[in-house]
Formats: sequence, C-alpha cells, structure tokens
Amino acid sequence: MNTIILDVCDPQYYDDAVVLVRSFFPRTEVMRPGEARDTSAPLLSEKSLPEGPVIRHLPASDTLFVRPQIPDSTSGENGSLPDKKERHETFKRELYRDLSQYTGRTLPWGYLTGVRPSKIAFAMLQEGAGEKAILEEFEKKHLCRDDKARLALTVARREREILGTRDFKDGYSLYIGIPFCPTTCLYCSFPSYPVAGHKDQVEPYIDALIREMRASADIMRGKRLDTVYFGGGTPTALSSGQLDRLLTALEEIFPVGEALELTVEAGRPDSVTPQKMETLRRHNVTRVSVNPQTMNDDTLALIGRRHSADQVREAFHMARAAGFDNINMDMILGLPGEDEPEVKKTLEEIEALGPESLTVHSLAIKRAAALNVQRILYRDLSLVNSDALVSLTHEAAARMGLSPYYMYRQKNMTGNFENVGFAKVGKECLYNILIMEEVQTIVACGAGAATKRVFPNGRIERAMNVKDIDSYIRRTDEMADRKRKLFSLSV
Repeated sequence: MNTIILDVCDPQYYDDAVVLVRSFFPRTEVMRPGEARDTSAPLLSEKSLPEGPVIRHLPASDTLFVRPQIPDSTSGENGSLPDKKERHETFKRELYRDLSQYTGRTLPWGYLTGVRPSKIAFAMLQEGAGEKAILEEFEKKHLCRDDKARLALTVARREREILGTRDFKDGYSLYIGIPFCPTTCLYCSFPSYPVAGHKDQVEPYIDALIREMRASADIMRGKRLDTVYFGGGTPTALSSGQLDRLLTALEEIFPVGEALELTVEAGRPDSVTPQKMETLRRHNVTRVSVNPQTMNDDTLALIGRRHSADQVREAFHMARAAGFDNINMDMILGLPGEDEPEVKKTLEEIEALGPESLTVHSLAIKRAAALNVQRILYRDLSLVNSDALVSLTHEAAARMGLSPYYMYRQKNMTGNFENVGFAKVGKECLYNILIMEEVQTIVACGAGAATKRVFPNGRIERAMNVKDIDSYIRRTDEMADRKRKLFSLSV
C-alpha cells in the first residue's frame, strides 16, 4: 500500500484518525482527498468517492480509501449526552475495530494513542481502584492486550512506591536543553545541531541559556527544587570547560544542593572524555546516560551515529572510573536491518557492562526525522519490531536485576509497542516518572524546551521555547517572559 486517502467528514476527528490509520499502515503516505502529492496517488473527484463509512482498496491503484464513521452526538453512555472526550473515545474505538477487521490484525495497546498509558493506571490507583477494575479499563474499554494492561499496572505501582509520601506538587523539576550533537541521527527529531558546523553558536548559546536560567530561578524563588535533568541533543557535545561553566552557573543560580538527583545525558559515546566525566562528578552529577542504541557497528554507521561499539564500552568505563554508580544505557528496537540476532548481541553487550538502568525504546519515526523526510531513500530498509524482541529485553533486564519503573508511548512506533525504563531498586530516575505522570511542574530552559506548569487541580499549561538556535539567542528575554506569564496565571 503506497497511499491512504483519509476522508474525515468532521475535521475535529482527523488527528485521531491519522494516528490510528498510521498505526495499522506504518510508513505509508496519508492524505486527504484531492491532496495527491505524487503521480502514484490518484486524485479523487467527489463523484468517484464511495458513500458512507468505508474502508476500500481502490481499483487499479495501490491506494486505500478510508472514511470513518462519525459518532452520534445525541446519546452517550447510559443515555446521557456524550461530552467531547467520550465522542473521541467512541470514534477511535469504532475506527480501530474497522481497521482491525479489514487488516485481520490487532494492536498491542488497542486504540490507545496517548503518550502515557501508565498515567491511567496511576490515577486509578490514587483513587483507590483495584487490580480488576484497572485491567478492565485497559482491556475492555481501550481493547488493550492483557500483557500490556499488566505492564501499565506494574509500572504505576512501582511509581507510587518510588514517589512515596513526598508531595511533589509543592516542588518543581528543572530541565536544561543542549541542542548540539556530534552528528544528527537518522531517526532524530529533537532540537539537534552538529556541533562542528555550529561551533560559533555554542558560547553565545551558553550565555543565553544562563540568562534564561537566572530569570527562571527568579520566577521559582522560594519553591523546592526536586530534580535536575540535562538533555538535548547531547550535553557532553560541549567541551569540559563549557560543561564546567554551565554547571557552576547552575549551582550559583538554583538551590541544587537540595535536589534529589542531577542527571546528565552523555548519550553519544563519541562525545565523552575522561575529563568531561570528571567534570560532571566534581559538580555532583548523580546519574549519567551512556547510550549505544545498538552495539552493532553496521547499524551505528547506517543511522549516523559515527561511533563504534568499542567506543560505547570505553565511554561506559570512563563513567565508572570517574565514580558514577548510577549509569543508564538506552537501546532502540526496530532500527533498520536489525532483528533477533542483532538485538541479542546488543543485550549481551549491555549485560556484560552491567548498568544500573536500561531504557528500551521502540523506534518512533517522527515527522522531522530524516528517516521520514527522506523516506523514499530509506523505503527498502527493514524496520522490525515484535513481541519476541520486546520479550528479549524484559528477560535481559530481569537477569540484570532491573525492573520496569516508567514507560511511555509515541506516535508512529514500530510494532505499536512502548518505551520502558528498567532500573535497580533505588537507582530509578525520578525526573522520568515526574514528567511522564505529570504530577509536577517542569521548568525548562534552552532551545526547543517546553515548560509545563501543573496546577493543584490537575490543570496543565505550557510555555514553549523556540527551537532555532539563533532565534533562541536573540529572543531569550521573550522566552523568560513566556514563563513569567505562565506562572502569573491564577490557580
């Protein structure tokens, strides 16, 4: 199937429909009637469109026509008028059933398209719901598989244990974004600029970032700082001197001494040196990520990582030598050309190193990633993910003494699976839980960073920073003003 023409009569349901259709037909062009973008997608006239709800393969073409049923707005559950959320749930459930019948397939998470499945279980636990009620919510309402419902429940229970009795709504977490990397990976859609080609922007960026940090600390004065997370990009793409300058400023500006954890992503092994690791330890960084994504050199070259599996091992040992006793490693399932032998090799290598946590991602092909933007170049690449591969990661984590403690999902994930963080007891990343369960305000600084204010009643409002580096440097004061407006809103 090269093209899917999606005709949604009511535009408020279009986004729901696109996500579900792409879940069943990954890496397929989806467009509205009349939006043909190449000669392989025939332009349909209104007269040629089938009538009523339909899923139909169009004759003499490699195109699927999908028109979903729009839900009745006059009656909801128990005869009441349905609210907006209920109408959208009904729409997704019925479209999922139609697509499942047409393809003969089901999806692991049913029609759930949200980022945070465990948040459903977490909220129900907080309200006193039992296991049976929570599993039924996933399996009967959202049509999830039993193993996925149980995973969400397991994660939610562990999150509650980790968060304990501390009232995180009284505090906040701080995110610092560094949008530089050694190179840009094929699948990456985050703000990420090759540092060699943008070296003249690094120092001005740090100046602007510190200015925004000062403004943010002013806004949050008197509030308790619980966690700090440096992400990107790759923070260790900065030099050891630049890292020292930034971490020194952090200590001067924020009450970092009271924070429960300070994480820095050293995700690209080709950005790590002993001096940088020593700098991080000297500034009391408690947790680092050394992320191979895969331990297969051919795949690393294909996805643009430009480092070897040997460099991953070297970077890990540098972190150990610097004194880090909490190291995370990331891997990705569904990378081009990787199947069971390649995944097993990666897991064996990670087990041999013995990190305190392992985060397993299912490849998500975002709109801005090269793998999507230039998809014609990569359309012959095999992107495989399966229950068997996911099971391998759970088994390896268990052998390492790691248990699932947080999870999330993304759009356009291979196999429609999930991302899961596994960790040893006491080595979990609090920031990951807090941002996924949305139980705490996150103050975010840097290009492309998103500040999220969580109100006592559960309402959430956001302030977004611009992604472009030059724009961020010029408009840093405007980014600070956006935060001031956000935190001036009444409860």
